Amino acid sequence: MNLGREGGATTQGRDAMLKIDADGHVTEPRSVWTDYVESDYRDEILQLRTDQHSYEEFWADGRSLGGNPAQACIPGQYATPDDELTWDDILPGGYDPDARVAVLDEEGLDLALMFPSVYLLNGDVQTADSAAATCRAYNNWMSDFAGASERLFGMGIVPMQCPDAAVTEVKRLRGLGLSGFTIRPERYNGLALYDEHCDPIWAAAQADGLSVGVHGSFGTRMESFATQRYENPFFTHMICHPFEQMAAVLDFVGGGVLSRFPELRVGFFESGLGWLPYWLGRLEEHYEVMGHHTPWLTRSPTEIFREQCFVTMEADEGPALSNICAMGLTDCVMWGSDYPHFDCTYPGALAELEETLNAFSGDQRTAVLERNPGRFLGL
Repeated sequence: MNLGREGGATTQGRDAMLKIDADGHVTEPRSVWTDYVESDYRDEILQLRTDQHSYEEFWADGRSLGGNPAQACIPGQYATPDDELTWDDILPGGYDPDARVAVLDEEGLDLALMFPSVYLLNGDVQTADSAAATCRAYNNWMSDFAGASERLFGMGIVPMQCPDAAVTEVKRLRGLGLSGFTIRPERYNGLALYDEHCDPIWAAAQADGLSVGVHGSFGTRMESFATQRYENPFFTHMICHPFEQMAAVLDFVGGGVLSRFPELRVGFFESGLGWLPYWLGRLEEHYEVMGHHTPWLTRSPTEIFREQCFVTMEADEGPALSNICAMGLTDCVMWGSDYPHFDCTYPGALAELEETLNAFSGDQRTAVLERNPGRFLGL
């Protein structure tokens, strides 16, 4: 397997195993919604604006969505929130490719796959045209960001609010040099991910060899397990990742998406590993005793997950990783630093992970840090 891009090796002077951060983030600069957007949509796309009290908040469709994202996008900051922080305080590694490569060198990492921060909330945009314009602006910017170094890989976004528009955007991504696209696990306009109206999206991704990354976040106004029950960020952040990812696995695996598109690669990000053995075990039980309700499943849920799915671990999840390996799912596990978000470990993210991986075999370590993220990226 050649894990470099065209032209050969990615780095020089490192050990033989590449170390890949499979879930980092960018912190989008204001130029995305000022310079990269088409002029007709400058006031409509998802963006940050300053309110009458000089606080920054999200806007989309010409209306305020509230929230101050800066404190969530600076390592360690949310533990001691500072309402005076602005988007000018975020680390350069989130928006400057040279600074990001310097972070990789500092951390001992070779490659990084990067997801949005602001645009994880693209599902909050209500109108299809505004959502599509948001995606075009972000994807064009991400293409330039990731294209600045062969060590940086970017995930695009697509307007799931309108499946036809999403297909159009998916078909642009390969030409932009992006590795795939990320979606939220929640339902866009009530549409389940396994709904037949979404099938053209998955077909386009499979045809172009693009990976799908399911990645949630808190702060959304989309209908979700968290927003239906809680307002306190402690509660919403607790459940927004694992609960929604369990539902997303059910959609993709139980709902037949991966059976209809057997070459599609899907990853479930930033929810850890601990929930997965329980959830797959429960899916297996239902497949055995209630499988007549899902006649489209010709492989067991665990087989489907093993062959087509990926999941990211937290650095301290040694026991959960042991359980996953015992289930024969070693080749599904990746790791992400979550840099530069508030709950990441920085500096020292890779060092924290390697303390855990020291208890595992060399092959298992290689699987988590190189082989599996390499397969997810299609390298």
